[in-house]
Amino acid sequence: MATTPLGIAYDHAVGTNDLPIVLIHAGIADRRMWDPQWERLGSEHNVVRLDLRGFGESTAPPEGALSHVDDVLSTLSHLGIGRCHLVGSSFGAGVAFEVALTAPQLVQSLLLCPPGGSLLAELTDDLKAFFDTEKSALAVGDIDAAVEANIASWVVGPGREASQVDPGFQDFVRRMQRQAFEVTASWADVDEVELDPPALDRLDDIKAPTLVLVGGHDLATTRDSADRVCGGLTNVRRVDWPDVAHLPSLEQPDRFLALLLGWVANQEG
Repeated sequence: MATTPLGIAYDHAVGTNDLPIVLIHAGIADRRMWDPQWERLGSEHNVVRLDLRGFGESTAPPEGALSHVDDVLSTLSHLGIGRCHLVGSSFGAGVAFEVALTAPQLVQSLLLCPPGGSLLAELTDDLKAFFDTEKSALAVGDIDAAVEANIASWVVGPGREASQVDPGFQDFVRRMQRQAFEVTASWADVDEVELDPPALDRLDDIKAPTLVLVGGHDLATTRDSADRVCGGLTNVRRVDWPDVAHLPSLEQPDRFLALLLGWVANQEG
């Protein structure tokens, strides 16, 4: 593990001199979510994964307003990366998308697996139920219940029972989500920079080829986001996996690696 001067933890493996693949984790995870793909990617590709501020080992609160986009850009600058393939999961997909809007010259391609964060537009019933449950748990300091709300909504997902989902996968996400709650528990109130105009109002500005991956057991708000993104981009491909929920790269790691490598290979040049 290495850390930038601004306190962002990252790993950088240089298996080749091709364009780097930069992996940005989900909001219920940290950079460890890419563990299933990391060894293979690192041995054969130039690849970076980082912990967004407030996650994993990026524990330092921001000096001023929190900007995940600035933290990603500063990390890429620190590593001397001038162009890359951006891969973002959920909240990280929103960050990746905003990076592409802020610094389009950096982005060779985008893989949103799935879209989330700033790309979510609809407070659907299932999303509202999740927010209400998590908020109620955190209000009384019940981190266990807050973690379980995340597992039920994002890892198990609608239309499945927990018994149908690998318990090791569930426990892995539990550990990452709990750590995220613990990292920020001691932070004072932090303002977060919001893109203006917001990302979904600037779909026409994205020129990089984009792949959108959506699970059949994901929340309705994610599927709505995928519809909006795919309907608004000019160079986009959508893939639906009916047998996964919100974290396809963890639920089907080998299948995801094949998709990622095939996508990147087609976008080189």
